[in-house]
Formats: sequence, structure tokens, C-alpha cells
Amino acid sequence: MTPIIEPIDLFQLASGDRLAIQVYKFRGQNSGKKVYIQANLHGCEIVGNAVVHRLIEYLSDVPQEAIAGEIWIVPTCNPLATNQRGHFYATGGFHAYSGEDWNRIFWEYEPTKAALTHFVQQHFESSEGAIAQAYRGQILAAFKQELAKQERPCGVSVPELFRSKLQSLCLDADYLIDIHSSSNDGLDFTYYFPNRETEAGWLGFDYAILLEQGGDYAFDEAFLWPWIELEKAFTKAGRELRLPIDGFTLELGSGMKMCPESIARGLAGIKNYLAHRGILSTETPQPSQTKCLSSKNITRYRATVGGMVGDRLPLGSPVKTGEKLYEILSFNRQGKMPEVLTINSMIDGIVWDHAISESANQGEYVMSVLAIN
Repeated sequence: MTPIIEPIDLFQLASGDRLAIQVYKFRGQNSGKKVYIQANLHGCEIVGNAVVHRLIEYLSDVPQEAIAGEIWIVPTCNPLATNQRGHFYATGGFHAYSGEDWNRIFWEYEPTKAALTHFVQQHFESSEGAIAQAYRGQILAAFKQELAKQERPCGVSVPELFRSKLQSLCLDADYLIDIHSSSNDGLDFTYYFPNRETEAGWLGFDYAILLEQGGDYAFDEAFLWPWIELEKAFTKAGRELRLPIDGFTLELGSGMKMCPESIARGLAGIKNYLAHRGILSTETPQPSQTKCLSSKNITRYRATVGGMVGDRLPLGSPVKTGEKLYEILSFNRQGKMPEVLTINSMIDGIVWDHAISESANQGEYVMSVLAIN
């Protein structure tokens, strides 16, 4: 089927040029859920663009009757960050003007405790569909009030302008997938939120990492966390509720790189998830043996002295407590010979992530280990 292609204006630059994104909308023959997928929110994390390109190509060959609902796809969703450079390096993880992390800027619906309690009381006996419709209506009404701030003479910041454009595309979605990579060198995995471990498994990764609390205003969190709070409020009132609304971040490999294996895994995982959700009938969903672990299982190692990092264990390598992770060559200004220090693992696990630089000031990030037991 041929997608509807819609350019979306973002904001105007000092030169007079305007930045824009483009949405590819695949609307199935049958009604159903809405999926929103985007890539490249952080400018240096480019691999998702290849994933969504292949997904667009795949869906373009799928008959309209094979899709139930609609799938919206946004590649290069943050052109300002994608185009940001410092010499050879893509530096678009943060807004150059304000220093804000592009994935910590998003508006989140945060009703008061009293308002949430009132909603639960009103809808305690309602169907899941009615609850979702009513709560989504509240979210969209609050978002409309947020958008009204842009009409004031004082204006709003670039991150606020930008986030409003992306969130206007996704807040009415049922399922959201935000494709990232490590900004360093990392393994493929997905982040998921409470009570979504089963659904995370349908994305087909070896590991899924649980984000247990809100407050970071990341894209997937800002989308899903209001729904998690609603589910918690119903549980507290005596009704177990698990709404069919999901938000995931896929982490595919390394920053500034287009790893073929990560691209293939990301594409396969998204297709499998869409099939599992009944949106795509051309695929047969296959369960996986995803290991779901807490983000607290990750130990991040920072340089205990300044120097040059060497002999690091490769990504994915198993390691035992007390075994060597890396060496650091440390120079001094005390009239002494250079020293090579060995850093050993504090836990059993696997090597999860490497800093992209092998030069580290004291206190800077070197690598991570994930405890998998």
C-alpha cells in the first residue's frame, strides 16, 4: 500500500529557513489501534533511520487489508540534532543552545492525586475501552492547554516548540516505539515500564530493562507514565487494570553507526510486535526468551584516575566478580613513572556498554556491566 506522506513544520531558524519532519502514515483497510514509531531523537543515534526505512519499504508492499488500524512512522524526527556537528562527531544528544537532553524535555500529563481519585471513582465500573477513551480525552485536553502557551507574546523555548510537534502526533496512539542506540558502543535491547514485561518480550531482544519510576520526561515515559499512574490508582481502589497501551524505547547498537545486525534485529522485532498486537497479518508472531531485568542491575564504571583506557573486555563478554574489566594508563605530574592500573568487576554479569572514547578524566564514564542472574 502507498502511505500518506505528510510534512510537518517545526520552527523557523534565524536564516529564515524552516525545519520540518515527515510522517509516513499507513492506514489499514480495517479499523484498529494506532502505532507511532520514530527514530533519531538524539542526533548521534542514527541507526533507527535505517530500521524505519526498511519498515516503510516493507509496509509499502503489504496489501491494505493486511493492516488493522494505522502505523505512523517518523524518520530523522529531530533534524536540528541530526545535523549538529563538532568536527567529525555528531554531537546532537543535547540542544546546543540550552544544553538540554533532547530526551528529557517532554510534556507529561500529571493530574493531582485528588483528580486521579475522582476519575477512578467515576469510572470504576466502566469497561477498559470506556476508561481509555475518557482518560485519553483528559490527556488531550490538558495538552491543548499546554499548546496555548505558544500563542503568548513571550513565546516558548525551542525544546518546547519541538516537543509539541512530536507529541501532537503520538498522544492519541495506543502503542509507541522510540528507536535509539547507545551514544557509546552498546548491545541491542529494549527499555520497558511496569507491567509490560510480557509485551516487551514480543520485540524479540535477549534483554529488556525495566524503568521503574517516572520523572525523567523522556519521550516514551511521558507517553506511558500517565497510564501507569492510572492503573496504579485503580489497583489501589480494588480493581486490577492493565490497559492495552504500550511505550518502548529500542536501543540498537552504537552511536554514529549503522550496524547491519542491529538494523535487522530492530526491524524483525517491530514486525513481530505489530503481528502480536494484531495490526499486521502478514507476519506470524514468534515468542522470545527475553530476560527482563531492572535498570538497577547495571553497574556503571567511571575512571578512578585520569588516563587512557585499554584492554577492555569486549561487549557481551561474561565476567565474574574480581575478574579484570579494563586497564587504565595513568600519567602524573609528580616526577614519577607512568602507572597501569587494573580495574576488576564488582559483580557477575556481561559487558553491557563501552564509552566511545578510550581517554577518560577521573570520574568520567568507561563502561557498564549488567548483572543477569
